[in-house]
Amino acid sequence: MRKSEVLAAESVACLNKALCHLKDIWEEIGIPEDQRLQRTNVVKNHIKGLLDMMITEEESLRTRLLSSIEACRKQLDTLCLELQLPPFEEERGVTMLQQEKEIRTQVEMLVKERTQRMQQLKALTERDQGLSDTLCSDPYALDPNAVPSLEQLDGFRQHIASQTTEKERRRAEFVGIKRQIILCMDDLDQLPETSFEKDIICEDQEAFCLSKDNIASLKLLLGQLEERKAENQAVCEAHREKIQELWDRLQVPQEERELFSEHMVVSKKKNLDALEAEGRRLMELKQLNMQNVTEAIRSEIAVLWEKCFFSSDQQQAFVPYYSNDFTEQLLGLHEAEILRLKQHYEEHKELFEGVQRWEESWRLFLELEKKATDPSRFTNRGGNLLKEEKQKAELHKSLPKLEKKLKAQIDVWEQEQAREFLVNGQKFLQFVEEQWELHRIEKENEKLERQLKKSKQIEVDMLYGTAVRTPTKRRFLGTTTPSKARKVPSVRTPGRSKPPLAGLQERNKENMGQVTGLGVPLQSGGFKTLASPQRNFSINSVASTYSEFATGLINTVIESVQSSETSPRPLTPRASQTY
Repeated sequence: MRKSEVLAAESVACLNKALCHLKDIWEEIGIPEDQRLQRTNVVKNHIKGLLDMMITEEESLRTRLLSSIEACRKQLDTLCLELQLPPFEEERGVTMLQQEKEIRTQVEMLVKERTQRMQQLKALTERDQGLSDTLCSDPYALDPNAVPSLEQLDGFRQHIASQTTEKERRRAEFVGIKRQIILCMDDLDQLPETSFEKDIICEDQEAFCLSKDNIASLKLLLGQLEERKAENQAVCEAHREKIQELWDRLQVPQEERELFSEHMVVSKKKNLDALEAEGRRLMELKQLNMQNVTEAIRSEIAVLWEKCFFSSDQQQAFVPYYSNDFTEQLLGLHEAEILRLKQHYEEHKELFEGVQRWEESWRLFLELEKKATDPSRFTNRGGNLLKEEKQKAELHKSLPKLEKKLKAQIDVWEQEQAREFLVNGQKFLQFVEEQWELHRIEKENEKLERQLKKSKQIEVDMLYGTAVRTPTKRRFLGTTTPSKARKVPSVRTPGRSKPPLAGLQERNKENMGQVTGLGVPLQSGGFKTLASPQRNFSINSVASTYSEFATGLINTVIESVQSSETSPRPLTPRASQTY
């Protein structure tokens, strides 16, 4: 049994006890029956009224609970719909009070969620409006009066973050462009003229609209200013080059040049005006110093001729160079010629520099070849001999590669220009082949000269008894070799104490001719050598006289020298191998 039921039973018992107690009091007092009935009726009506009032209140409470539940259900459905949430599922098997409390709690929670979302939406909308005003873009497409979903709020936040990043990027771009515009205007001595330029320079950076159109207009303005600045710089550079040329030609003192040094670096409007004024002044001086200026230009022309590898015919083709009638017309011809030469050099600069590199490498190669024949190089103790040999080997490999590269460039150039590329009046490849051929001939002549000198020295040694000179051999460090004296047997002529020099010279004319004839080159590239009839003879068997002994010994030595030295082979130019 519930406690409420026990309490109700106790209430009934208490009521019965109270009625019995009243009855006893009434009997003791002696109240008549009709009055007892009347009094009992009053007690009943009072209790009944009290209970009815209580029942009415409880029924009202039940009604209110039902009404609250119904209202909360409607509000809950509306909130779920606005917040885009699934419908609320009520718990089954609960009392009316529990049901009302559960629904009401859920409504309060959703109302709070709705309020928070609307507050977030309002804040995001305000930020988006500010960004839209700054970037001149459309606001985010979201109804400010509708409750947004969580996904919509996240998308709105991402949009705000993207717009903020774009704003910072455009702001940095605007600041950078503005700084460059100010510098350009300062260099051009220009003040803001249009309203847009004034907004850029004078207006607060935060108030400037960072729209795409404005950024594009900024870039366009900067481009125009930079173009004008570049034109201004180009004009200044042209004036500077002209002034420098005139300074050099007029031999202007260095002190006077230094006073003008500021305008030779900066390219502002005032500098341009100063450069123009200086140019006019120098032109006037040039008119007064026509001969000096012309001769200075001729020096520059000579340098360009050398750089462009002009032949003497090409140089003589410019007849005004050799004229002594120094007039303004002659100066104009020289100025036009030097401009033409400079343009010619710049157009073919890569080829000319390649040819220059080849000539420098070739000169170095020839120097190393010359050093290779110098006997004093063996006394070197600094390691230069090995370095020179290594450098010569590298040049011997690099020269053909450079020639091949130049040939390819020249072929392309000749196809594009439809004319030949000349160096010193002849085709470069022909020039290279000639250099190799001259080098080969020079090597052959040097070899012939060495052989002739050696033959003559042997003849003199044999005729006059001079000791044969042999190069000293260097010893290795750390080794000791006992010196040996080479003993040369002395041959005495029978019956005579001294050789008959006069008669010997007459009888040895034939042998003298053989020795001197060694230096005559054949057309095939070898040497003309006269065969000796005394070949493979024995000294003791033939030396009946001193004349016969000397003749045979000379021929034997000559043949041994010729057989020990290899015949010079024609050196084929490396250029011909390359091409």
